[in-house]
Amino acid sequence: MYPATAAHAIAAYSRPGDLVLDPMCGIGTTLVEAMHLGRDTFGVEYEPRWANLSDANIAHTLNLGAPGRGSVIRGDSTRLTSLLPRVLHGQVALVVTSPPYGSTVHGLVEPGPAGVAKTDATYGTDRGNLAYRNTNALVEGFTEILAGCRQVLRPGGHVVVTVRPFRKNGPLVDLPSAVVGAGIDAGLTPVAVMPACLGVVRDGRIIARPSFFQLGHVRKQRTAGRPMHLIAHEDLVLLQAGVGR
Repeated sequence: MYPATAAHAIAAYSRPGDLVLDPMCGIGTTLVEAMHLGRDTFGVEYEPRWANLSDANIAHTLNLGAPGRGSVIRGDSTRLTSLLPRVLHGQVALVVTSPPYGSTVHGLVEPGPAGVAKTDATYGTDRGNLAYRNTNALVEGFTEILAGCRQVLRPGGHVVVTVRPFRKNGPLVDLPSAVVGAGIDAGLTPVAVMPACLGVVRDGRIIARPSFFQLGHVRKQRTAGRPMHLIAHEDLVLLQAGVGR
């Protein structure tokens, strides 16, 4: 998640002093941006490596003088309500998060003697991580997470999910639409789907920043006469908890 995206969502859908949650916080991007904006925040992270980095980022943010406070809970966010103290249930104003994509999207590439090598493309060695599920099972797990979020949100609270379509072995996976469906199944109300550019604007043109593999695949498809385009955006899916629950 881009820091600017998280900051925009936090500024738009919460107020200073509110409580912000990221149930899959990774290295803590949401938490850091919330603290800088004067919100108290906490995250849940499954992988110890990322949870430790998130702790370090929180400490660094506090040292910089951020007015908000932050913390990380280690655990599986599909069991969110059992991880969080009862006192926090119904107190969260905003959830900002993103589902894991696994090695399809993440990773670094470097040229080598045997060709291009991809590294840092996995979340960890624990196969219980949601990132290792296939797309259907990933959506099922994410539905469980959103259902837990609904329980801890205050009435009228919002969920912002940053999610992008991606290609897997060629075909496009429409994960944003699946996230909307997951929100409905979790008892949340869809409010909007908003595009967020992943590229940069130069001289009035959007310059995409695709992955090495996406760029290569699109070039091959165009050479073969198939009018395929680069993915240059992600969607911000806005959901809301009902006020009558």
